[in-house]
Amino acid sequence: MLQLSATEKYYWYLPPVDMRKGFDALCGIVQSMQLQVVSGGVFIFCNRKRNQIKLLHWEGDGLSIYYKRLERGRFELPATDNPSGGFIIKAYQLQLILQGIELSSVRHKYRFKPAA
Repeated sequence: MLQLSATEKYYWYLPPVDMRKGFDALCGIVQSMQLQVVSGGVFIFCNRKRNQIKLLHWEGDGLSIYYKRLERGRFELPATDNPSGGFIIKAYQLQLILQGIELSSVRHKYRFKPAA
């Protein structure tokens, strides 16, 4: 079962990925992002049509892949300043994307943030 944690890092790889790729090919993409799969985090890949998504996760003793294909509709791409590579998103953003909720329609209430 997929559980998203706020303490985990979620790396979205923006260029479209062939969904036939398996563990080793996806690990190669992660390495091209200058990251290591075994260092933790969840790596997110989407196809060109944006109707399929794969999440690659190191679980301490091995890799797992979560794969979802939509029968209708498309996954929303999160906004980014880095259109060529990967970027980090938050767990709640990924949850909203997987549930089909538009990120632009979500309104955030003011919350306390400690001084840096």
